[in-house]
Amino acid sequence: MRKDRPSMTALGVARHRAAHQMLDKPLVFEDPLAMAILGPDSAIQLAAWHPLPEPRTSRYLRAFVSVRSRYSQDELALAVERGVQQCVILGAGLDTFAYRNPYPGLRVFEVDHPATQERKRAQLQSSGISIPDSLSFVPVDFERETFVDGLGRAGFRPKVPAFFSWLGVVPYLAVETTLETLRLIASLAPLNTLVFDYPEPRESLSEQHRAAFDRLTSRVAAAGEPLKGFFVPAELKAQLHGMGFDSLEDLHAEAINARFFAGRDDGLRVAGLAHLVCARR
Repeated sequence: MRKDRPSMTALGVARHRAAHQMLDKPLVFEDPLAMAILGPDSAIQLAAWHPLPEPRTSRYLRAFVSVRSRYSQDELALAVERGVQQCVILGAGLDTFAYRNPYPGLRVFEVDHPATQERKRAQLQSSGISIPDSLSFVPVDFERETFVDGLGRAGFRPKVPAFFSWLGVVPYLAVETTLETLRLIASLAPLNTLVFDYPEPRESLSEQHRAAFDRLTSRVAAAGEPLKGFFVPAELKAQLHGMGFDSLEDLHAEAINARFFAGRDDGLRVAGLAHLVCARR
C-alpha cells in the first residue's frame, strides 16, 4: 500500500465479512458489528459491491476471510483459558473483535499503518461504535520502527504472554519481512501464541486454479497492494521450529473444510493454496 493512504484490501476484507453475515447460513463466523462498521448505508454498499450471480472465486475468498477470523478467535479463547491477558491484532484493518471483546481481563492492542487506523477511527465514529477502555490503538510507520516499539509506547508488557492475530497481511509482505516479524514475536515472552495465514507459491497450483489465482493477484496489484509473500509449508515449518515455536498447526484447504465447512447444504468452502497456522512457544 502507499504510505499516504489507507489499505484498500482492508475495506474489501470487511465487506467479505459483512457479506458472510448476510448470505451464508449457518454462519461460520458470527460478527454482529461486521455490517455496522461499514457505515449506516452498509446494506446498500454491499448490494452495489457484491455481484449477483456470484463468481465462484468470490465465494471461496469470502469463506476464507470468514473462517480465518473464526479460527483466530477459537485459538484466542483457548489462550484466555490458559491465562493470557494481552491480545495483539497486527494489521487490524476494520476488524471488530476489540469492540465486542467478551473477556473482561483481556487488553487488546490494534497495530496498523497510521493512515489505515485514521480511516478506521472515522468509520467507528460514523457508525456509532464506541471505543472500549480495554483497547489501545498502536499506529506504526513500519519504515521507521517495529511494531514492538509501537506496542511499548501503548503499555504492552513484552515479558508477559500474549496472543497475536496476524490475518490477511503475510501475502502482501516480502518473505524476509514476514520472517523478521515472526522472529520478533518469538523473541518476546515464552507461551506466546500466534495465528496467521499464508499462501503457497503459484507453481503449487493446478492449472484449473491458476487462472483464478492470476485474477486475484491482478486485482490486488491494481489496488496498489501486490501479493509478495509465498511459502512452501515444509520450509516454513522448519523456520518456525528454528525460531522456538514448538507447537504448530498448519491447516490447508482440505483440513479447513473438514473442520469448519463439513455437512453444509450451500457448498460454502475454501479452495486454493491458503493456509491457517497456529504457532505456540
